Amino acid sequence: MPTSAECVLFVDDDEDVREAAQQTLELADIYVEVFGTAVAALERIRNGWPGIVISDIRMPKMDGLELLAEVKKHDAEMPVILVTGHGDVATAVQAMHDGAFDFIEKPYAPDLFIDITRRAMSHRALVLENRTLKIELARHSKNASDFIGRNPAMEKLRTLIGNVASTNAHVLINGETGSGKEVIARNLHEMSGRTGPFVAVNCGGMPEHLIESELFGHEAGAFTGADHKRIGKFEFADKGTLFLDEIESMPLALQIKLLRVLQERALERLGSNRVLPIDLRVVAATKVDLRTASAQGEFREDLYYRLNVVQLHIPPLRDRKDDIALLFEYFTRDAAKRFDRTVSPLTPAELARFNAYDWPGNVRELRNAAERRVLGLEPLATGDDGEESYGVPLPQQVEAFEKSLITEALREHGGNVTATVSALGVPRKTFYDKLTKYNIIPAEFRRQRSPRDPEPVS
Repeated sequence: MPTSAECVLFVDDDEDVREAAQQTLELADIYVEVFGTAVAALERIRNGWPGIVISDIRMPKMDGLELLAEVKKHDAEMPVILVTGHGDVATAVQAMHDGAFDFIEKPYAPDLFIDITRRAMSHRALVLENRTLKIELARHSKNASDFIGRNPAMEKLRTLIGNVASTNAHVLINGETGSGKEVIARNLHEMSGRTGPFVAVNCGGMPEHLIESELFGHEAGAFTGADHKRIGKFEFADKGTLFLDEIESMPLALQIKLLRVLQERALERLGSNRVLPIDLRVVAATKVDLRTASAQGEFREDLYYRLNVVQLHIPPLRDRKDDIALLFEYFTRDAAKRFDRTVSPLTPAELARFNAYDWPGNVRELRNAAERRVLGLEPLATGDDGEESYGVPLPQQVEAFEKSLITEALREHGGNVTATVSALGVPRKTFYDKLTKYNIIPAEFRRQRSPRDPEPVS
């Protein structure tokens, strides 16, 4: 699949014309995909097309002008060049007022054809560059906190999001609870340029007997208790993005109806025979392997492949612990500002404890830990009695606690080894063995000593 603006989608119902255009473009080193119908071309565009469109005007079923209108609904900035006979020139000129980039009159010289095509591709490249800049800015927005990190997996995720955000391709996000699936879905919407709203639905948090009505809406009298018409989430998300969280929880019968909506881009309210056209992008999220679920008959395979145009995997926090300090600093600053508090930097002992923890709640749990610390509470205390529950083996907890005691004692005594050994009540050799084991350097604490502390000695 092409990823740059330098590609052409050519549409004409005449096979000879398609072959001639394809040859001309390929000889000019321009990537091209050809289609015999506007309907097939439109489906290709909706599944993600970065380049430009060149289409004949006169075609059966859907003509070039109708295709132009549909393309503009999908992406108002996608250049569309119309190919016209002499008798349709006036129509083509009017089409330019309606958003067409240019038109080419038959018969046309190959050089003119290539020149107009390259101008359109250059314009498209500029549009995509501007979108990329917006994406870069969005990375620093308040909703981009889950993108923070230097881990290679997060860098790959950022790149994928940047590549697909401006398309209308459906996206499947896979990640554990608390990993930030909705945050990423919101950023995809904000970066997409879609004019409609972002609508979030938790498929697992909605009673099965209500979810169909919530999604599709209903007419008055459709069922007992339906005393008035209701607009469903699908319809409300028209021209926007519908986020379906915990998609694996959607009943199988409803999955069939969802598949039909995605295929036909239309829906019917409950109790109505009226078909309503709809333009939306679906971003689905799951914490399970849908491929496995579909193989086991727990999720429709055809829906899985329809949703899985682009798949984004969010790595759990335990697999990118090198990002913990960076994320915690971000969340701490944010919480300190909201709560109007000051807070000390994260200590090496605290960081060691954080790195020993598996973070089952992922980034969400880390954010809560930062807020607890800003409020003066134990960040990792989870029980009502305030006892710490790290979720890691006891030896690791003991080591983390031991390291914490040593570093805190060194900090209290300004790096003075003699005073620290005395305070801890351990033999000097044992103390030095622990320093080696935990890679603790007393000299690092000398810079932090109080003026009242004695001069540290080795």
